[in-house]
Amino acid sequence: MAATIDETKIKELTAKEGDKLNAKLGKSREMYERACKHLCNGVASSYQLRDPWPIYVDRGQGSRMWDVDGNEYYDFNNGFGAMLQGHANPYIAEAVNDRFAKGSHFAMPDWDDVVVAEELTERFGLPKWRFNNSGSESTMDAIRIARAYTHRDHIMKIFGSYHGHHDAVMISISEDYNNIGDRYHLKSLPYGAGIPKATVELTVPVPFNDLDALEHRIKEMEEEGNPPACLIMEACLMNMSIVPPEPGYLEGVRELTKRHGIVLIFDEVKTGLTVGPGGATKLFGVTPDMVTIAKSLAGGLPSGAIGGTDEVMHVVEDGEVYQVGTFSGNPLSMAAARASLEKVLTPEAYEHLDHMNQRLMDGCREIIRKYDFPGYAQGFGAKGCVTFSPHKITDYVSFRKGQNAALNQLAWLYEANRGVYMAPGREEEWTLSVAHDDKACDTYLAAFEEMAHDLTA
Repeated sequence: MAATIDETKIKELTAKEGDKLNAKLGKSREMYERACKHLCNGVASSYQLRDPWPIYVDRGQGSRMWDVDGNEYYDFNNGFGAMLQGHANPYIAEAVNDRFAKGSHFAMPDWDDVVVAEELTERFGLPKWRFNNSGSESTMDAIRIARAYTHRDHIMKIFGSYHGHHDAVMISISEDYNNIGDRYHLKSLPYGAGIPKATVELTVPVPFNDLDALEHRIKEMEEEGNPPACLIMEACLMNMSIVPPEPGYLEGVRELTKRHGIVLIFDEVKTGLTVGPGGATKLFGVTPDMVTIAKSLAGGLPSGAIGGTDEVMHVVEDGEVYQVGTFSGNPLSMAAARASLEKVLTPEAYEHLDHMNQRLMDGCREIIRKYDFPGYAQGFGAKGCVTFSPHKITDYVSFRKGQNAALNQLAWLYEANRGVYMAPGREEEWTLSVAHDDKACDTYLAAFEEMAHDLTA
C-alpha cells in the first residue's frame, strides 16, 4: 500500500512553487491587466484561466514553446491535444502556404476534402464523412443526425465525460459525487448556467464500465416512452485522466445499442489519431455507428469531422438533416489535414510516439515504486498520465473519490518551473507530438522525481 502524502507538505510546496513560477511571469501579468479591460477574464476561453493570472504564449517550434516572458517549455499539453504534429510542422506549413496562395476560403468543395475523407475511411472503417470546425460542432452534428435517423429526442452520455460546449452535452460533467444519484439513476445536472431545463431533461447520464446500469436505464426509458436516440461516449475516457474500458465492456455496449436501435457515437475528439492511426475505434476493435474527430486532425487549424455508416449518414445525403457551416471544409484546414494524414502521421510516427509514451510510463512507474508514491501511469499512443489515486479508477465516482486535486496542481507547478508545460487540471493527460524526443521525456521524469522526493523526504 502506498504511503500517505502529508497534505500540509503539499500546501507548503504548492505555495513555494507557485511563488517561484509567478516571479517569472511578469510580462504575462502585465498582459493580463491590459487584457481584462476588453477580454472577459483576459482570456478567449474559460479553460485558459489560471490563478492568479494566465500564462500568455509567444511562439512554438516542434516540441517546445515560449511564453511572453521568454520562458521555454517542452509542450506536453499541445493545445489540449491538438498539436500531435508538433508546432510549426514543416509539412503542414508548406501545405497551408501553398493553399493560401491559391485562396483561403470559398465555401465550396475542393479536392482535399475528398482525399481527407478517403484517408479517414481507411483509418476508422466508416464509409461516409462530413467536415466542420471543432469538436463541439462534431458532437452537436452527430447527435442531430442520430436524432433524425431514429426519430427520437432523448440521448445518453457517460457521467463525467465532456463532449463540447453545446447545450445537449453540457450535462453531468463535474459534480459532487455525493449528489449525483445512484448508478441506475444518475442525475442530469447542467454544467453552468444558461442551459434550458428542457434540454437538461433530454440528456440521460449513465456510468462508464457498467453494462448492467446501462441496460437497466435503457429499458426504463423505453418503458417511459422515451427510448434514446444515441449513446455518445469516449471509448476510453480522457476527461478523468485516462480510464480505459474494462474487458468486454465496449463489446457489450455495441451489442446493447444495436439491439435497442440506439446510435452508438464514439467521441474521438481526444482519442482520434492520438492513441493510434485509427483512434480508439481501431485500438479497441469495436466499430460504432458514428465517430466524431477534431483537435489533432489539422495540425492546429480549426477542423472537425463526423464519420458514419451508410445507413445513419443517409439522413444527411437525402437532405433530412442540414449539416451546414460556412467554414466547413475550409481549404486551409483541409490542406493541413491532408498533409498531416499523408506525410506526418505515418506508421513510423506512431512507432516513435509509442516508444516515447512507453518511456514516460515506465519512468513514472519506476518513480512511483521508488518513493512508494500513490498513483499509477496509464496511456496509449501519444496520450498518457499519472493518476494520483490509491485505487484503480473505472468511472466518475471512483475518480472523484480517488484523485488528489492538490497533488495534481503541485505536479503541474513542478513541471512548469522545470521547463515542462502540462495540461492544467486533474482531469487532463499529456499529449506528445511527433517532435518529442528522449530529452523531453527525461525532463518530465526528472521534475516528477524531484516532486516525489520532496514530498516523501
